[in-house]
Formats: sequence, C-alpha cells, structure tokens
Amino acid sequence: MGDLLINLLASVIAGTAVWLAGFLLRRRKLSRERAFFGLTAGASCLLVVSRHASSPREFSVHRRDVAALVELATIARECGAHADRVGENQPTGEIGRLTEFCVGGPGGASPRSATHVRTILRGVRYEVFDEDKRRMSFTVGGVEYALSPETSYVLLARFWGPAGGHPVFLLGGLSAGSNLAAARYLAQRHPELDRQYGADRPFALVLRIVEPAAYGTDFTELAADVSDVAFQEIPASMIDS
Repeated sequence: MGDLLINLLASVIAGTAVWLAGFLLRRRKLSRERAFFGLTAGASCLLVVSRHASSPREFSVHRRDVAALVELATIARECGAHADRVGENQPTGEIGRLTEFCVGGPGGASPRSATHVRTILRGVRYEVFDEDKRRMSFTVGGVEYALSPETSYVLLARFWGPAGGHPVFLLGGLSAGSNLAAARYLAQRHPELDRQYGADRPFALVLRIVEPAAYGTDFTELAADVSDVAFQEIPASMIDS
C-alpha cells in the first residue's frame, strides 16, 4: 500500500512538472510572438489592403488579398489582439500608433504601400507596369524581380517610423497571389524570422513564388535578403536613368 501511494505521488509530481513545463514553454512562445509583431493582449492592429485593381467597384478586394487578410487576422488573434480592416482611402493615423499589416504593392490601387516605399523603403523601386517591357517588376539592390507566368515575387518587410512605436509589415507583391504567399510565409516562418532579427530589427526579404499557376503558394522560397539595401537612398544614377 505504501509503495502504491509513493508511485501515485511520483506520477502526480511528474505529470504536474510536465504540464508546468509545457505551460511555461507556450507562454514564452506567445510572449516572443507578441514582441515580434508588436502586439499585446487586447490590442488593436490595422489591416490595410489595396483595392482590386481591375474592379470598377470602389471597395472591391481581390479574393486572394482577402485570404491574406485572414492569415494576418489569425496572427493577431493568436496574440490576443484584434484586427481592424482599413481600405486604402481610409485614414490610418500616424505610423507607429498601432501595428500595421499593409497588403499590396505600390500603385494606383495601394497608395499606402506607395507612401511606405517612397519614404522608408527608399532602396526599392516598383515598376507598376512597364509599357516597354510589358511586365510588372520591382528593383532592389540593382536586381530586378519581374512577374512572369512561371514566377512571381513579393517584398516582405518590417520597419518602424521615425518615432518608433509599433512596426509596419509590408507585403508588397506583384500579384494578389504573391501577397497571399507572403502572408502565409509570415504566419509559418515568424519564429525563424524572430530568431534572426529579434523584435527590434527591420528586415526586407524578397520571396519567390515558383509556378504559381500550378502550385499556388505552396512553393514559396527566399530569393534574397535585401535588408542592407532596401532602407537606403536610391543612387542618383538609378533615379536619372
């Protein structure tokens, strides 16, 4: 009888220790995730999305951009925060007031992204549609990343305004599908990004989506880490050319 009680007590202690270790691990993981995204329990964040470029309706959003918003809203919910969707023509307030997820590349349909690129990601240049080359692309670090039937690209960046505060996450793709690929990459890979950049370092990554017509967003890979050049001034020779 005494051995049974000892074994039972040992099992309770071991089970409690395992539960406590798991609880502390989950809490630490949640704390790191909140720090990475600049979110806290009960906080708000902004989901800024571009208008559907080919739709005549003012508030139309591409279905893949909607799917990207769902991915980002899930991140906010995991952190105990809630997300407010904001259209490109609605006021968002000053940068840094709330964590911001800005979905869509610069252009007529996404003036908020264009502002971020123009003022902060000054080493990046988007060609919304090049009439001569008949394609969409962006250039960073002297390398052009162009949309083709076999490949698409998206710039995934995190940065802060001059006053600090909460971060902005820009998902600036060459297509709505590439925006979705960036959202899924961020949702799945943020622990790796946190280990590399922590909670307070800006980053800019070019992601390549391979054969999107066949694979959708399943084959998304890192094409280049352009953090060292994306936040620099564009050389005068590039501006004049």
